[in-house]
Amino acid sequence: MSRMPTDEQPGALREPARRPAEAGPADGAPRGRLQGTGDAAARRAAERRRRKRRRRMFALAALAAVLVGTGWWLWPYIPGRTEHAPPPVETVARRDFAASVLATGSVQPQIGAEGRVGARVSGKVERLLANIGDRVERGQVVARLEKDDLDAMLAQREAEVELAEAKLAAVESLGPKEIERAQVGLEESEATFLLAEKELARTRRLHQRKVTTLEDLDTAEERFTVARARVALAGKALEVAATRYREDLRQARAEIARARSAVRNAEVQLAYATITSPIGGVIASVSTEEGETVAAAMQAPTFVTVIDLERLQVDAFVDEVDIGKVKVGQRAKFTVDAFPAHEFEGRVAAIYPKAIIQDNVVNYDVVIDIETPYDGLLRPEMTASVTIFQEQRQGVLAIPTRAVRRERGRTLVYVQEDGRPQPREVRLGWRDGPWVEVVSGLEEGEIVLLEAPEVNRTATEGP
Repeated sequence: MSRMPTDEQPGALREPARRPAEAGPADGAPRGRLQGTGDAAARRAAERRRRKRRRRMFALAALAAVLVGTGWWLWPYIPGRTEHAPPPVETVARRDFAASVLATGSVQPQIGAEGRVGARVSGKVERLLANIGDRVERGQVVARLEKDDLDAMLAQREAEVELAEAKLAAVESLGPKEIERAQVGLEESEATFLLAEKELARTRRLHQRKVTTLEDLDTAEERFTVARARVALAGKALEVAATRYREDLRQARAEIARARSAVRNAEVQLAYATITSPIGGVIASVSTEEGETVAAAMQAPTFVTVIDLERLQVDAFVDEVDIGKVKVGQRAKFTVDAFPAHEFEGRVAAIYPKAIIQDNVVNYDVVIDIETPYDGLLRPEMTASVTIFQEQRQGVLAIPTRAVRRERGRTLVYVQEDGRPQPREVRLGWRDGPWVEVVSGLEEGEIVLLEAPEVNRTATEGP
């Protein structure tokens, strides 16, 4: 078992550690070195404490700066703070109002201002004389097809005309001769008939006198009958010859007309090989190339599209809610995105009766004729922001709509009276953009606040 130290032993052991400086000179040099080491440690400890204090002071100063900056930034947003800037105001004045309908549309060519040029005959494109952006006049050639087969067809049809004309000439030459021959035959038959008739009469007289026999009488009667039949036959032959002549003549002339019509058709087909522009304008698109073979079957292939940029209109799509307000003849204006600062004037020309339904939204196409000169500015498919004016009112007492407040079911504005805002109930009328008509409650020249006073801000902006 270890022994517990006595009361003096602990004191003797701790005293040198607690008071090292009390050692006397008799301790010698080692005690002096211990004293120097203790002073250095004390200085270092004091320096560390000073650095910690400086760091704490710097941190507190930085925190204070952050708090001051945050407070300065949040100061305008603190509710209930004092507003030193004067509130925005507006003077009650008279303005000209115009009720209008807003719509979005696009610039489009008028009916007949866009032409699709195509081929009405099949063939190979020999020359293409148009390019995108070229200016063309009405009737100007834009393409040509190979036409060798069409030339050959025209020559064949012309030969058929010559053949028909030759047939007509033959009919006109031979027909009268056939009629003349039939006429001569008829005259001969009639002469033979007269002779047979005379012989019959003489034979009958002789037979009555018993000069001729009965056989002679029978022979005379037979000759008479044959001669009469030949006269009738010759008459029919003459009639047939005349009828045949008339029919051959009519058929020959009809054949000539048919052949000439075939020539005309071949000329038209040949003309189709030269393709011209139906209108004057600018080439908008080209959809074929030289050397390409086109087939004109049920639908004519389109070579180029020509648009007359001097005949444009605006198709405005008006919502079904507003279409009842739009009438033909109303004034309109519009702008396009390409020239937002340029306003174009126009007038409502037509309203399509059939609606355009897209994404369950019903719109009606309102056609607007452009009255402002627009040469070189407008192009098809440009987006247009359209305003259609309905009724105009002049000298209307008006204030900005932002000055109007709804409080407890009432329509109010705040009027400056003796430098203090006072609420006043008003009755409003028309609206024209950011302005609203004041029917009653204000007088011209009074000043209204565009923002509610601070004491009423909560009530105004509440639910």
